[in-house]
Amino acid sequence: MNDARVIAVHRSRLHHFSKERVHAITLLEGLGVQGDAHCGATVQHLSRVARDPSQPNLRQVHLLQAELFVALAHQGHTVHPGDLGENITTEGIDLLELSTGTELQLGAEARVRITGLRNPCVQIERFQPGLLAAVLGHTADGELVRKAGVMAVVLHGGVVSAQDRIRVLRATVPHVPLRPV
Repeated sequence: MNDARVIAVHRSRLHHFSKERVHAITLLEGLGVQGDAHCGATVQHLSRVARDPSQPNLRQVHLLQAELFVALAHQGHTVHPGDLGENITTEGIDLLELSTGTELQLGAEARVRITGLRNPCVQIERFQPGLLAAVLGHTADGELVRKAGVMAVVLHGGVVSAQDRIRVLRATVPHVPLRPV
């Protein structure tokens, strides 16, 4: 994982599915991405706000590995960084294999803790027909596999931009499998 890096960063002030690519984003401790609609200490995703607006925001930052785009292309889908609503597109780190609670350093200062998996929803299907099925899979045992990235909370703020290195600072031992948040 020495070659893990950020390849693009994104944000959207509005609750749009895709996010705009920007030069850099600022992560705010305990809140998320400055200027992003999902920034806040309590849940900001509209469906979750409707259920209970006092829930803690475990989905402050959405990270997605660019390797997924290659796999989707083999299935006939063209997807680019930011299209699936991620804040940070990564390369060289298997985000889906990380343990719940793993801490990552992004660039010089920013630090996040992985809280769980993004649960793919119908918005992915609306974005591109057939894409929802493509970001889901099954293990040999029939367990559902979600491939649409991971969610994190900000432990220490800082600026994150393309080409920043990603370092695993602390992994949970024993490994705690990621679950949807």
